[in-house]
Amino acid sequence: MLFGRVRGSAICTLKIAGTAGLKLLVVQPLNKHLEPVGSLQVAADVVDAGPGDLCVMVRSREAALALREHNFVPVDLALVGVVDQLDVRPDGEFDFTLKQGTNRYT
Repeated sequence: MLFGRVRGSAICTLKIAGTAGLKLLVVQPLNKHLEPVGSLQVAADVVDAGPGDLCVMVRSREAALALREHNFVPVDLALVGVVDQLDVRPDGEFDFTLKQGTNRYT
């Protein structure tokens, strides 16, 4: 799982079958210190995240599985949680709490 911060939304006028109605957001991947890593990416949103939200993301097959109600779709990045609270321990590890989302996978 990865951290990311929502920076905006992506609007597509043409989509592959099965992705109609799927919300796409532009996210900035973050490291464990919440510093930007790499370039902006587009992720499918299944937790109703909004601009500025700190989110948990999954890649690859896990991202496609998060969109179960859309059958199998070619998605490789999905937002699966909105972080409500993040506690960083002295050893540099962290614990986080997720907000209750509107999707059954949160």
